[in-house]
Amino acid sequence: MAKELITRDQVREEDTWNLKDMYVNVAAWEDDLKYIQQQMVELEKFEGKVCESAENLLMVLDISAAASEKFELAFNYAERLFDQDQGNTEHQAMSQRMFGMYAQFSAATAFISPEILACPVDKIEKYFVEKPELELYRIQIKEIQRLKEHTLSSEMEKVVAMTQEMGNTPTEVYSAFKNVDMTFPSIKDENGEDVVITDGRFVPLLMSADRRVRQDAFREYYGVYKQFLNTMAAIYNGEVKQHIFYSKIRKYESNLKAAVDENNVSPQVYENLVNTVNANLDKLHAYVSLRKKCLGVDELHMYDIYTPMIADVAKPIKYEEAQKTICEALAVLGEDYVELLKEGFANRWIDVYENKGKRGGAYSATAYGVHPYMLLNYNDTFDDMFTTAHEMGHSMHSYYSNKTQPYIYSNYKIFVAEVASTCNEILLLEYLLKNCTDKKEKAYLLNHYLDSFKGTVFRQTQFAEFEKITNEMVESGENLNSENLCNLYKEINERYYGTDMISDEEIAYEWARIPHFYYNFYVYQYATSFCAAVAIADMILKEGEPAVARYKKFLSSGCTDAPVELLKIAGVDLTTPAPIEAALAKMGEIVKELESLV
Repeated sequence: MAKELITRDQVREEDTWNLKDMYVNVAAWEDDLKYIQQQMVELEKFEGKVCESAENLLMVLDISAAASEKFELAFNYAERLFDQDQGNTEHQAMSQRMFGMYAQFSAATAFISPEILACPVDKIEKYFVEKPELELYRIQIKEIQRLKEHTLSSEMEKVVAMTQEMGNTPTEVYSAFKNVDMTFPSIKDENGEDVVITDGRFVPLLMSADRRVRQDAFREYYGVYKQFLNTMAAIYNGEVKQHIFYSKIRKYESNLKAAVDENNVSPQVYENLVNTVNANLDKLHAYVSLRKKCLGVDELHMYDIYTPMIADVAKPIKYEEAQKTICEALAVLGEDYVELLKEGFANRWIDVYENKGKRGGAYSATAYGVHPYMLLNYNDTFDDMFTTAHEMGHSMHSYYSNKTQPYIYSNYKIFVAEVASTCNEILLLEYLLKNCTDKKEKAYLLNHYLDSFKGTVFRQTQFAEFEKITNEMVESGENLNSENLCNLYKEINERYYGTDMISDEEIAYEWARIPHFYYNFYVYQYATSFCAAVAIADMILKEGEPAVARYKKFLSSGCTDAPVELLKIAGVDLTTPAPIEAALAKMGEIVKELESLV
């Protein structure tokens, strides 16, 4: 019999997140939805009058902030319920309802920014004097004014807001199709037992020491995607087109520029990453050659990319052991940090294990006024321990930011979102390396370090390049289809991994399984953040408390400045290629160190 996933009602309560910390029941959630609706009605009274007086401006911003805070909480509650079992129709309906309300809320608040922009700057400055309470909103108003060129009239902003629910359709279709409707076959595991392939099990199967298992998993998994490539291409084409629609209507030269500008980042940072990584592909090629040598194969295939290069060292890591190791490794960040980690582990911030219908992957999500929530699909692997540390980094960033900043400045920009998570991973790895005495185990850890560079810098930049080109294709009038998407993806894959890697036919379909292509130019930030995290971790380990203090100040800063400027607080300047070049140089050194051990 194949190993079937357990259903949600079979999961132990202690292994689930406690959503009652947000709402005691659905009735309490409904009460907040009524409050939000009431505040939207209240806001209507101010349309056309936002800047008539300092008092009006303050009231509008106060009402909007209070309603937005409630909305974020209500949205998080519905999405966490939905993600724990996406086959639950009641929770599906709650999620859809929140996306519908999001469009309503966006429309109800759409007049605010245009009216602030229409108000002379000197008039608003006088309002700051008349109503000192307005000082709370100075940074927010400054950010609105920064986007003046791309903000539409009040009426047009309403129309755009009304399209958002419709615009989310490609993402919803992709998620439902991939997480609920798609089913995968079973294969024989290392022990000859049937195991059903799932998204959560796919990479662990590719990490198997048994090459037959890896090959079977790879071919069977992508064989399912091959059946639906035309559908997947149509969905992705729709996703790209809707983002391009929004970028054009806001008068941006490209969707790339629109996407990065939302986080107050220059597109040059994106281009700089792609160009610098492409100039350093020799580091990835050296890694691939070393992998081929370590595995002792005549041909290295894409299904060989996840299995450890150093055999017979990997061992199962139970969740409890992972918690203990993570706390020990991150002790360099101070007692307060470790106590927070322990609180999160003990008090059900985390939904730990995979169940039928549960969203794949892992994430951390936070609503203001409540602790962070983490979704895992823990499978007792070495990588799962690192994923746990990674998501805890997100959670700690959110916790420090929420604790320090008022609601309106608590949500840090996506550009810096991966720094804390990756810094946790690097500190964990450096801790394990420092405390390792076995030569083979050290080689295994160095292999993991290299895999992190491969997966986070090179792989994410590979995705970023694919996303950039596909957007440019649509912007130039070309439609995306399964053929050109597969050809493009395979060409980029061959260039990145070099001549020592066989780019199997199936890898051309990989684009169809990557959910981050529905996040609109998100993935490049994994790579920039990894490079920043390498630098920050290095400073923490070398300098100690002064670097920790700078780092915690960065974690506590929310969105009080442009993200590139906030990173400078922690000692990293991503306006130059230096952090990327330094990180890739470190990778080159690790390749040589591992070569000397094997």
